[in-house]
Amino acid sequence: MTAAPIDRLVAIMARLRDPKTGCEWDTVQTFETIAPYTIEEAYEVADACQRGDMADLKDELGDLLLQVVFHSRMAEESGHFALPDVIGAISDKMERRHPHIFLGKSEGGHHLWEQIKAEERGSKGAESALDGVALALPALLRAEKLQKRAARTGFDWPDPSGARVKIDEELAEVEAAETAAHREEEIGDLLFAVVNWARKLGVDPEAALRGASAKFERRFKAMEDAAGVEAFTKLDLDAQEALWQRVKAAPTA
Repeated sequence: MTAAPIDRLVAIMARLRDPKTGCEWDTVQTFETIAPYTIEEAYEVADACQRGDMADLKDELGDLLLQVVFHSRMAEESGHFALPDVIGAISDKMERRHPHIFLGKSEGGHHLWEQIKAEERGSKGAESALDGVALALPALLRAEKLQKRAARTGFDWPDPSGARVKIDEELAEVEAAETAAHREEEIGDLLFAVVNWARKLGVDPEAALRGASAKFERRFKAMEDAAGVEAFTKLDLDAQEALWQRVKAAPTA
């Protein structure tokens, strides 16, 4: 019988991690040292999706899959679990969360997904509605997830106007802050309030900020192209602003 492609990758990782004949870099890695690479690879998958580059997406998904195999191999070495356990666990979870598809239940659907997830969190000892929101998530995304969890308990603005007023409140507190530490705290509250308003308007704040960053990058590079990279740095602020407005008005900006 021909081995599955995943078996080849598992065998490669086992060889790389061999304490005697493996790679000197791979053998010394831990869950903690590999985790940043896992996060990076997930972002590179998202980037390929956003660009619509299917060839790159194939490569990036492979890199992300390698991270799963890497973590699973380290867990197997320490006697915790192996890759088949990971695959089995996610298969069980998907069937459990789609009872109307896999378990013959008459009722179900995507609206039960969060309810089932909440029950799973409870079975794992979660006490708060906010338990289980990963600390390593990007700050905007984590803020939005915390707000959504809180909203399910009824703790939420009834409409966007309340969230909008809160932004003005927080902005005033930033301006009134007298120390750097206090100012940082209030800026955090302001950003949290902006995320809340975006959520109430049905806008994904992470995607919105990513889009704004991409737009800024595109326009800034257009200014550099128009003036010349070195010449641009020698322009005074008024000249740079005039160039910015010109670039901003261009149809492709």
